[in-house]
Amino acid sequence: MKIYTAEFLGTFWLVLGGCGSAVLAAAFPDVGIGLLGVSLAFGLTVLTMAYAIGHISGCHLNPAVSIGLWAGGRFPANQLLPYIISQVSGAIVAGGVLYLIANGKAGFDVSAGFAANGYGAHSPGGYSLLAALVSEVVMTMMFLLVILGATDKRAPQRMAPIAIGLCLTLIHLISIPVTNTSVNPARSTGVAVFVGDWAVGQLWLFWLAPIIGAVLGALIYRFIGSAEE
Repeated sequence: MKIYTAEFLGTFWLVLGGCGSAVLAAAFPDVGIGLLGVSLAFGLTVLTMAYAIGHISGCHLNPAVSIGLWAGGRFPANQLLPYIISQVSGAIVAGGVLYLIANGKAGFDVSAGFAANGYGAHSPGGYSLLAALVSEVVMTMMFLLVILGATDKRAPQRMAPIAIGLCLTLIHLISIPVTNTSVNPARSTGVAVFVGDWAVGQLWLFWLAPIIGAVLGALIYRFIGSAEE
C-alpha cells in the first residue's frame, strides 16, 4: 500500500499545484503568473515529487505514463490497475481541495473552466477536435520518450527528474492554448468531475489520446533505445 499511497499523494500534488496555479494565480490582478507560470508549476510538481517519491513508486502520477512504461517493458501489468486507481483518486481529491479554496472567492464559477481540458468551443484557443487529438497524442509520445530515455541505465544518473520536469513544462508551453494541456488522464479527470457538463462529455479524448501517445512513445523508444545496433 505504500507505493499506491505515494502515487496518490504525488498525483494529488500535481493536480493541486498545476491546476491550482491555473485557477488561482494565472490571471490574478496585476501579478498573475500567466501561461509561463502555469507551465512551470506543472513541471515543478513532477520534479519535486520525483525526488520525493521516485524511489518509492517510480513517481508515475499519470495513467498514460504507467501504461507507457508497461508498453516499454519497464512496468508489470498486474500493477497497472492499482496505480491508475491511486492516481485518479489523488487527482479527484486534489480537485475537491482546489474547489473548496476557489469557492471561497465571491463570483467563482466552476463552469467557466476550472482548468479543465477541452476542444472546440472549450479549447482556450478555439482549436478543433482533430487539433486537440494530434496535440495530445504527440505531446504524450514525446513525454514518454523523455521519461524512458532519462531513466535508462545508460543515462546520467540522478538527472532524470530535471529532464522530465522540464519536458512537462515545455509541453505545457506548447499546448496550453490548444487543450489546456492534459497528457494525463488523471489530471483531466480530477477537475472535470467538478465542472461536469461539457468537461465530462469531452473527457474521453483526454483518456484516449494520452494513452495512444504513451504507447507510441514507448514503442519508439524500445526501437531506438535498444542496446543492439
